[in-house]
Amino acid sequence: MENNDILIRLRYALDIKNKDMVEIFKLGGVEVTKEEVLKILTKTDDSYDYDEDEPIAEDENIIKCNNRMFESFLNGLITFKRGKQEPKPGQPERPAFSNESVNNILLKKVKIALALTSEDMIDLLAKAGVTITKGELSAILRKKGHKNYKECGDKYARNFLKGLAIKYRG
Repeated sequence: MENNDILIRLRYALDIKNKDMVEIFKLGGVEVTKEEVLKILTKTDDSYDYDEDEPIAEDENIIKCNNRMFESFLNGLITFKRGKQEPKPGQPERPAFSNESVNNILLKKVKIALALTSEDMIDLLAKAGVTITKGELSAILRKKGHKNYKECGDKYARNFLKGLAIKYRG
């Protein structure tokens, strides 16, 4: 799945308004206008994967969301839903961007933003018709480089977003 499609599905599932989308991007460190948000949320027909370092390609009607912009949005979503967290004294500065799969980042950051437990995530996937064990979910939520890390496929990401839509939209 491409980043624009994930944003469209996430926005629908959580019923996020356009002005809130602008605010979430701003909290994540990306300045966009309402018109640019509408261009980002325009569906595309191609399924090209965008590299995190690739510049945002701008068509007259579409703005492609690269990995950095997408992760900034998810960071902004966490701040929007939970509030800004002040770093504790002596706490190391966290890396700005991850080198993990976009789907893994999606599951981790939405889990944090919505304060979901592992059981909540398993239930969301079950609502969408996907069975996952706690061990499989744990492997997906691990840090890249851990011996039990597993890359999250589009199937889990798509059905996680579908489960969110069922839970929050009815």
